Parts: sequence; C-alpha cells; structure tokens
Amino acid sequence: MAEIIVHEGDLPATVTFGDSVAVDTETMGLRLWRDRLCLVQLSAGDGVCHLVQIKPDTPAPILSDLMADPNVEKLFHYARFDVAALLHRFGVVTAPVYCTKIASRLCRTNTDAHGLRALCKDLLGVDISKQMQTSDWGADTLTPEQMDYAANDVLYLHRLRQTLDALLDREGRTDLARSCFGFVPHRAALDVAGWADEDIFSH
Repeated sequence: MAEIIVHEGDLPATVTFGDSVAVDTETMGLRLWRDRLCLVQLSAGDGVCHLVQIKPDTPAPILSDLMADPNVEKLFHYARFDVAALLHRFGVVTAPVYCTKIASRLCRTNTDAHGLRALCKDLLGVDISKQMQTSDWGADTLTPEQMDYAANDVLYLHRLRQTLDALLDREGRTDLARSCFGFVPHRAALDVAGWADEDIFSH
C-alpha cells in the first residue's frame, strides 16, 4: 500500500526526491488555455506519493524550482501534456525529461498499446485502474479513490524507466530516445504558443 501525502499550494521545502522524480498532473480538461491545473503528483519511486493541490492564481515556487532543476530528471508518461500544463500555469520550463510513452513507442514497435495501464500490465505485471481519470480534480477535497488513482500515475514510473531503458538499449535506440526527450520542452512550448495541432516540420 502506497503512502500518500497531500500538500496545499506547494511542496514543503523539506521534501526531496534525489536525482529523479516521477511527475504527473491532473487538470479540469485537456485544453491548456481553458482547463486549469488542479493537482501535481510526485514520487521518488519509493512507494511514497506527494499530491500537491494547486491553488488558482497562486505561485508554487518550490515545485517550480524542482521542475527546472537541471540535476533532477523528471519522469512522465506522455510528458508533452504535463510539461505544457506546468509551463502554461507557472511559466516554468521542465527539464530534463524522461517520457515512458516516447520510450515505449520507440522500443515496443510490436504493439500499439503504449498507455500507462498497458505498460504497467505488460512490463511490470501490475494492473492499475483508470476509472477516476475524468473525475472532478478541482474539488477542494479529494476522495480516497482519486488519491489512489493519482498516486498510481507516478508510483511505477521509475520501474518502467528501468525496463524501457533495457529495451531501448537492446534495440539500439537509446540516443534517439534521449534526443526526443530533450525536445519535449520545446514541443510543449509550441503547444502553449498555439501550434498544438500543427506539425511545423511537415511540407
């Protein structure tokens, strides 16, 4: 059973995550300019999940500094959305980044199942529920079901990275993956700037 700790507004200064932290976000919807950021989940991969409830129009300087810390790798599943949400809300460029979805797409070309639930089940033998995905994350008080769901989005990312790194190495795509991870903050900036639906590299 995971330990879940809820914080209001920001992380406390006493919380540290070492050289890598798993991160996820929950918003009111999927439109950056319409749907506010409500929750940021973080874990060091140690079975402890920190949930930060984001207050509207209030900065979160400790969280923002962590996202920008060049010495701490941030692990995401589908980093593009979360990095864009953090950029839009706090103006912070999150880096360096590792994205398990990108890694999976590059090394697991035998399948089209690259969602977090599929990765956890296929690579770790863990079945996580996505039932609370569309619940009201803007509520003042989170339900136990919401907290468990939010925690599951970060608790397994360190283990997934380890497994995916081995597959990337086996397929000779580690350098390509790292280049893709490095581009994520720029892709997120394009999303925030209005190019979310355009491929600027197309003809």
